[in-house]
Amino acid sequence: MAHFFTVVFYQPILNLLVFLYNTVSFHDLGVAIILLTAVIKLVLWPLGRSSIKSQKALQDLQPKIDELKAKYKDKTELSRATMDLYKENKINPFSSCLPLLIQLPFLFAVYQVFRDGVSNKLDLVYAFIGKPEMINVISFGFLDLAKPNVYLAILAGLAQFLQAKMMVTAKPAVNTPGSKDESMAAIMNKQMLYFMPAITIFIGISLPGGLTLYWLVLTLFTVLQQVVTFRKKASRNGLVEGEIIKN
Repeated sequence: MAHFFTVVFYQPILNLLVFLYNTVSFHDLGVAIILLTAVIKLVLWPLGRSSIKSQKALQDLQPKIDELKAKYKDKTELSRATMDLYKENKINPFSSCLPLLIQLPFLFAVYQVFRDGVSNKLDLVYAFIGKPEMINVISFGFLDLAKPNVYLAILAGLAQFLQAKMMVTAKPAVNTPGSKDESMAAIMNKQMLYFMPAITIFIGISLPGGLTLYWLVLTLFTVLQQVVTFRKKASRNGLVEGEIIKN
């Protein structure tokens, strides 16, 4: 299993990073990491888009779920009604998790590349890729990507907050008798909004700066993907509403 992970994920990512370092980035590790992140994000773009759509659909459906919770006190009836609601809206509640799980091996591979030190694993570089004698970890002339960097960690946390904030939309209050002012799901959403950025900063200050830079850029690309996905959805909804009015 370890050999499979090395051959399929770790070694290709390491070699792509070295290739970018040698060519496009002009021997700047930071630029190479940004380009590596862009390549990985493009490869995983369909999975990310699917996950974003599913998360947004579940968020938009939350008011109706709150109404069901107020209506059905029996857990079995509530579960059945909730599943019917998912089927009616063609939503799989687990569809947002699978794409994220598939992306995890790439994250672990990038983590190991920077944890082990890029220069320490150059023996895994393919023969057709020029192997540098060493890789300079000082990026942009001042940033040591081999050491933890608190500023990169804070920026990564802020980017994580922005990404989560975009997924949280204002929901109308549920006035169904017996309903609470704020559902448990809404409370959890608020906790995740602040908890995940805090965890990102806490972990980021102990990781190599190269990995934190990767996480920062990856999150920013995810924010961009959310903007594109939401804009396309709004555009399609506008066209559908226009056709309904026209007819």
